This record gives sequence, structure tokens and C-alpha cells, in this order.
Amino acid sequence: MDPVKSRLEKKPVDYNGFLQEDKKDSSMALGRVDRGRSEVSTPPLESWREERTRSEEDNELNLPTLSAAYSTILRSLGEDPGRQGLLKTPWRAATAMQFFTKGYQETITDVLNDAIFDEDHDEMVIVKDIDMFSMCEHHLVPFIGKVHIGYLPNKQVLGLSKLARIVEIYSRRLQGCQALQVRAITSIYLVLNCNVPLSVSFSHMCMVMRGVQKMNSKTVTSTMLGVFREDPKTREEFLNLIRS
Repeated sequence: MDPVKSRLEKKPVDYNGFLQEDKKDSSMALGRVDRGRSEVSTPPLESWREERTRSEEDNELNLPTLSAAYSTILRSLGEDPGRQGLLKTPWRAATAMQFFTKGYQETITDVLNDAIFDEDHDEMVIVKDIDMFSMCEHHLVPFIGKVHIGYLPNKQVLGLSKLARIVEIYSRRLQGCQALQVRAITSIYLVLNCNVPLSVSFSHMCMVMRGVQKMNSKTVTSTMLGVFREDPKTREEFLNLIRS
């Protein structure tokens, strides 16, 4: 069996917002994700634990239907899909949407199998300013920002580029930002069995292009697991490093 997949299946996850280790190991007991910062109404890993929900073959098969749907949208908006400027727009929009949501074609096992290394290292590892592009599941408009993510190794380390790849996999799906960060942080915890902090700052087009239309508004959220949640000094060290 795939070593990463096997580890994921064995790790207990309480979908009501708890991520709990064996209760005997109080040093790694994680407790509830901070509800004040990261409320998630749906199980954060439910779809992730299943097989990928879309393939390249699905993209090719569904492209005509998706393109036709965009033609219908254009007509419904009072436009003429047959005019010169819009002739290829339904196809372009369909292929763009497939790219924007390509995270459905990927799973964490696709990127992590050869990048987990045994290492006697216990100092904080952080990758900050990871560009993030995602699509809001409510209005299908983008939210764009930066992700700062780290972990305290527990006898194993992860290839640095894989942290950015994890963010890429989960950002390229329809969701809210809070769901994105919980999926990303939980996947690292499940794979490495370690303490993980994550912070996201982003501009949400739901607030910029529509609604209250506040051009310069930004949202900052964070999720802390393990010692980053329990120990103010460790949490502050992470926050200071990502600000520097």
C-alpha cells in the first residue's frame, strides 16, 4: 500500500472540528481548531480522503457541455455568442474554469511520496509568501492572496516545495478561504504527525467587485494546531517570522 495513503487512513480525524491524537499523548493532542478564526461547516477532509474526483479524460469529455453552458450564460446576459469577439469565448471560459479548479484532479499522494525524509531536526520550518489563487464557492469569483505555512518537525521533514504544492492543490478548488486553510494544515499534520501553523492574507473579489465594493479591503485568517495553539511564545515566534 502507498505509504502516505496508509498513514492518512490510519490517522483519526473528527470531522466536527477536532483533530485528535491518542489521548495518552497529551503533548500532541490538538483539540478543536480555533472556531473564532476558522469556522468550517463541512468536513474539511471528506472529499480529500476520497480518490480524485476529476481526470484529464473527464476534462476532454465534459468540455463541450461546459462550453455550451457558457454560451447559454452569454445569451442569458443579453449577449450574442455568435458575434466575432465572443465566438471562442465559451470554449476559452470552459478551459479556464477547468484550470482554475484543477485541484480536483490531484491528491496529496501525487506530490508527497518521494519527499518525506527522516531527519533529526526539531526547529521551526516556514515557507512564507506562497501565492494563492482560489475560487469562492458562493459566487464563483476569485480570492487572491499569500499563504504562510510552517511546522515543527517530528523526526521527519518535508521537501520545501511540497508545502507550496499542497497549497496549490487545495487552492484550485471551489471553497471558502477557511476551508482551504483547514484542508492544507490538516494534510500536513496527518502526513508528518507534527505541530502546524498557517496564516492567510487575501483580497476577496466578493467584497471588491460586488457587495460592499471595498477595493482595498484585505482579510487575514490563521489556524494553529498543537503547540502553536497552546503556547503563546511559539505562536508569537511564527507570527514574527512571517512578518519579517
